[in-house]
Amino acid sequence: MAYNNGFPATYPQMFYQPQYQPMMQQQAPASPTPSQQNIIWVQGEAAARGYLMAPNTTLPLWDSESNTIFLKTTDAAGMPSMKILDYTIRDTAPANAPVVASPTPGNNSPAYATKADVDALAGQLQALRAEMDSMTAKRTTRKKEDTDNE
Repeated sequence: MAYNNGFPATYPQMFYQPQYQPMMQQQAPASPTPSQQNIIWVQGEAAARGYLMAPNTTLPLWDSESNTIFLKTTDAAGMPSMKILDYTIRDTAPANAPVVASPTPGNNSPAYATKADVDALAGQLQALRAEMDSMTAKRTTRKKEDTDNE
């Protein structure tokens, strides 16, 4: 039996068994739909600033202590920037509530124009255009007369 550095020649062959596995193609993980995304909760602005993120990423971080959302973004170099959004919870109006067409003095709801209002405004606009056209025509006539007299 042949010896190599004190070990039998068959020694490395007994333990070396190559494990060949076929290369599997890696698939990119599917991006989650909005309903599958988890909300990331942080405790205050300091925790949001300290939240570590990968480069080229934007995440909304929800504050568990107040009505605040931190919109944190990192650039290609991994440098973070953050926008702070405050949100309020409002009561929804009942589905059968009437729509106010014109605001009352204490009401800030928008006023909507009726078709008659729009038609009246269109008529006024046409009258102003006709008046401007007649004024422009008079002005060009005067300029023409002035250049003829010279």
